[in-house]
This record gives sequence, C-alpha cells and structure tokens, in this order.
Amino acid sequence: MYLEIVSPEATLFSSEVDSVVVPGINGEFEMLKDHAPIVSLLKEGTIKIKTHTQSHLVFDELHAEVTPHNDDQKVLTLKIKSGTLEMKDNKVIVLAD
Repeated sequence: MYLEIVSPEATLFSSEVDSVVVPGINGEFEMLKDHAPIVSLLKEGTIKIKTHTQSHLVFDELHAEVTPHNDDQKVLTLKIKSGTLEMKDNKVIVLAD
C-alpha cells in the first residue's frame, strides 16, 4: 500500500507502507492493503505509519516531523491538527494541517 501525506507547505511522507493508523473524527482506525475505498475527516492526533523496514526512507528537513515511535524502528509517527484522508486502489492520500 502506498501512503502520501501532504501539507500546504510540502510533502511530509511518501512511501510504501504495511499499514497506517489515523485519528478519525469518530475514533482512531487502521487501514491495511486492500482496504475498502474510504474518505474521512481527521481530527487532531497522531498518524502511526507501520513499515516493514525504514532503511529505504530518507529523512531530511521536510520529513523532520516524521519520527520513530518509541524505539520501534518500524513505526513512524506524525502529529497533525486536522486533515482529510482518501484511500482508493491501495493508495492513501492524507491532506494534513
């Protein structure tokens, strides 16, 4: 599954992932490969990105907000204030504030 997280300033994350957990307005939910198409509003909270390995990811100034979750190198986190999510055909796009 491919995940892209964009803000008004830049693309914050763009890579293949195993799953993503997001703070939906009706509660936190997780999406895996082949999840049904969905559009959802997001509230303030933390996006948790689960990768098989992060060795292929490049962290630069634009990606500074994406950090490893507690010493688990396979889970990355990103705090957001709000946003919108769309998943379709194994591609997740998050428009985040």
